Amino acid sequence: MTIPRPEYPRPQFERENWLCLNGKWQFEIDAADSGLERGLLDRQLLDKITVPFCPESALSGIGNQDYLNAVWYRRDIHIPDDWHSDHVLLHFQAVDYDTTVWIDGMEVGRHRGGFTPFTIELSTQPGALLNLIVRARDTHTEPQPRGKQAMAFKGSGAIYCRTTGIWQTVWMEPVSGTRLQRPRITPDVAGSRFLIEQSILRSHPGLKLTAKLLSKGKPISEVSVETGYDFSPTLILEVPESQKQLWSPQSPHLYDIELVLTRNDEIIDLARSYAGLRSVAIHGKVIKINGESVFQRLVLDQGYYPDGIMTAPDDTALIEDIKLSQAVGFNGARLHQKVFEERFLFHADRLGYLIWGEFADWGCQGFGPGGGEHQKPGPDYITQWLEVVQRDYSHPSIIGWCPLNETWQGLSDQITALDDVTRGMFLAAKAVDSTRPVLDTSGYSHRVPEADIYDSHDYVQDVEVFRAHHADTGAGAPFINKRARPVGPALEFSLPYNGQPFFVSEFGGIWWNPDVNDGEDSWGYGERPVSIEEFYERFEGLCGVLLDDDSMFGYCYTQLTDIFQEQNGIYRFDRTAKFDTKRLHEIQSRQAAIEQGY
Repeated sequence: MTIPRPEYPRPQFERENWLCLNGKWQFEIDAADSGLERGLLDRQLLDKITVPFCPESALSGIGNQDYLNAVWYRRDIHIPDDWHSDHVLLHFQAVDYDTTVWIDGMEVGRHRGGFTPFTIELSTQPGALLNLIVRARDTHTEPQPRGKQAMAFKGSGAIYCRTTGIWQTVWMEPVSGTRLQRPRITPDVAGSRFLIEQSILRSHPGLKLTAKLLSKGKPISEVSVETGYDFSPTLILEVPESQKQLWSPQSPHLYDIELVLTRNDEIIDLARSYAGLRSVAIHGKVIKINGESVFQRLVLDQGYYPDGIMTAPDDTALIEDIKLSQAVGFNGARLHQKVFEERFLFHADRLGYLIWGEFADWGCQGFGPGGGEHQKPGPDYITQWLEVVQRDYSHPSIIGWCPLNETWQGLSDQITALDDVTRGMFLAAKAVDSTRPVLDTSGYSHRVPEADIYDSHDYVQDVEVFRAHHADTGAGAPFINKRARPVGPALEFSLPYNGQPFFVSEFGGIWWNPDVNDGEDSWGYGERPVSIEEFYERFEGLCGVLLDDDSMFGYCYTQLTDIFQEQNGIYRFDRTAKFDTKRLHEIQSRQAAIEQGY
């Protein structure tokens, strides 16, 4: 039997032995969330599903896009006979939204959050047969971090189909009770070295931790420390000057790292990782990578697929999305409204693709219309955001963090819960990661005065109006989003601009689908161009305004692909071309004003 999505799901912290649990599982929809009371824990389930695809998707074999308030999964797991360990880690890369896990009828773990991984440690024996049961609750009518998933029955505009339950890989690995935990790898370009903070679970005296740095398969540096003295020892791996190669979009060199934990020369744990030697810094209004100004030609990528919804059908699809973006001149992306699987970041690391890491939030509202009905702030926001930043800290492709998107507070003199959560998410990112800039929220309500970045969203389609909006960025008066109202001046969302690096983090969204059928739901921003030539002129004009602004460090064009009814992508939903890719690449590839003289 062919296993779907069989590739290693966590390539920046890889152990040799592992077992992919994707494939056919028992499955049952629990419409009223009464399954526990009705005995679903104790009986066989009535249907089959292909994991890791969500039940709303065609690839799952279910294809049910109704409200799925709870779903159940069941399968038997055979622990391989050659796993000579009494500890096994059961990993769920992502389950949406509220998950409970049982083994042989006994609850062993819970997790809340639809976009981040969680792990359950099992005490078992080689050759054991375990019965695994998973219940995922996803109450679509209640506010929660959900990205662009619809609360209404159907998606519309920029809101899409729901995802429920398991939607990323499930897998296991045997481990020692004392073992390596995921390292934090920090590049230090000035010092020509990597700093590795390596936490060890159940550490004790008598252990030795060794880190080895390799370039193109050849060892170039090694360091060892005795453990048991520090909770999380830090190792410094020097990069010899003769072997120093920086990671950049033009040359994404990666070093391999081998981590070995031993006791009396016996290997207790061994894991492999990798890292890129690159720096990110702010100089005035310029964001520099390795000391050079790199204009960030970003695209909004929401990572949806016709047959898998939020789950790519295969690993190749992740690679191809990056290559499609690069083919039209983008050098990176805002990963938008879902937390992308780690395989995508792995490929971004390999291919030199700049990434803004984001949370799956849209329209979290304070005093905006709807009173916070779609999503509202709570402690779960900060908890889940910390899981994101901790997971992705060591990826060199990530050059900035953005916890929130288009929030609506700031329309009253009251401090709201959303103000607290916005500041909490900003501080959480800064506390975990002091090496990258952090934006408090993308567009609308900038509420953290010390935020590293400031931005706006501007979907005006008239190039001259767009130019007028952004004419005074260099004079310290950039375009800032305001909320219109029927009578009187527009209302301010944000604290005043304070001279930070600035970019237009959403623009364009040009509505173009010449193949649309009569009566088909088709949506985009503004008036559709009357011809493809008008599309090119508008695209070139909008991009040109920002490329020519020496106070603009980048932009983010909406968006990479059409998604269901939102048909404003550079590519169709099936990834076929809509435009001349070489022409778009040429438009974007000329030197930006901020790159000149820096």
